[in-house]
Amino acid sequence: MRLRVEFTTEPFDLDEAPAHALVAREVVESAALDAVDVGPFGNTAEGGADAVLTAVDALLRKSLAAGATRVSLQVNVIGESDGEGQK
Repeated sequence: MRLRVEFTTEPFDLDEAPAHALVAREVVESAALDAVDVGPFGNTAEGGADAVLTAVDALLRKSLAAGATRVSLQVNVIGESDGEGQK
């Protein structure tokens, strides 16, 4: 099964990326994920279920420890790891 996670961390700072946002970016960029898109107002990552769920666990733990006061996320099933299913 393939999953897509979309997430944001708060509080926002438009002048400089806060520590929790940098930690979240580091987590998803270093995870064993197939696709990562990091932006100023939202982030997405895709991969196999185990990789995404492991990354979500680390993302929550590390971004909260780095000062996030809120983490909003959504996880969607997007298909099978063998390429079949919805993409």
